[in-house]
Amino acid sequence: MSGAGADPLVQQRERCEQTRDAHLRWLVDALGVDLVLDVGANRGQFAQALRAGGYAGRLVSFEPAAGPRGLLEEAAAGDAHWEVRGCALGDADGEAVLHAVDAQSELGSLRAASDFGRAWKDVMAQTRDETVEVRRLDGLWPDLARGAARVLLKLDTQGFDLAAFRGAGDLVESGGPVAAVLTEVACLPIYDGVPTLPEHLAELERSGWALAGLYPVSFDRPTLRVIELDAVLVREPAAGGGTHPEG
Repeated sequence: MSGAGADPLVQQRERCEQTRDAHLRWLVDALGVDLVLDVGANRGQFAQALRAGGYAGRLVSFEPAAGPRGLLEEAAAGDAHWEVRGCALGDADGEAVLHAVDAQSELGSLRAASDFGRAWKDVMAQTRDETVEVRRLDGLWPDLARGAARVLLKLDTQGFDLAAFRGAGDLVESGGPVAAVLTEVACLPIYDGVPTLPEHLAELERSGWALAGLYPVSFDRPTLRVIELDAVLVREPAAGGGTHPEG
């Protein structure tokens, strides 16, 4: 936690992140997760937090932007159970234009910044375009699986989470290996065309996912409104089925 004189808004974000990470540590243990797919890995912050929290299993991080991917590869170097992939995930294989920012930023996206996003962060109007590979997760799965049975699918793609979720196909349907999903949902979209929280969660719920937690990610400083939240979801029990671990 930051010391005296620190920005209260930054402190609040840190508290929210710490609570989310504690929840995920418990969930990973309770569900017996043996593979984490870190989609939109940026510099590896999420994966490093998992390692610091005691997760020693396999990690596969996806980061298409060249700048942060270099730092991600440095972070993963020497960890035999942490793999880096340089593609984006979406609902169709192909190529797309990534609107990238500097290597220290987390805001590169396959979507253009919204008017609100550009007003919120000046850097969102200062992007450079990179052409990146996009793959469906279900097409990559035969190479990724290696016996994994319980997967945490973490999505932080700056506005492209639902496309990546759709590209997982049967992996996120009932009976698939994905046991939990972490996805970023928007209340005040910072990118054009991003579904808002009710639309985003409704699509996952139609696929049999149930909300397990919501954690603020960012705030609009003038109004204190939440901009984005991290949503944690777990599988709805099948009709007549049992409960989740530690249910």
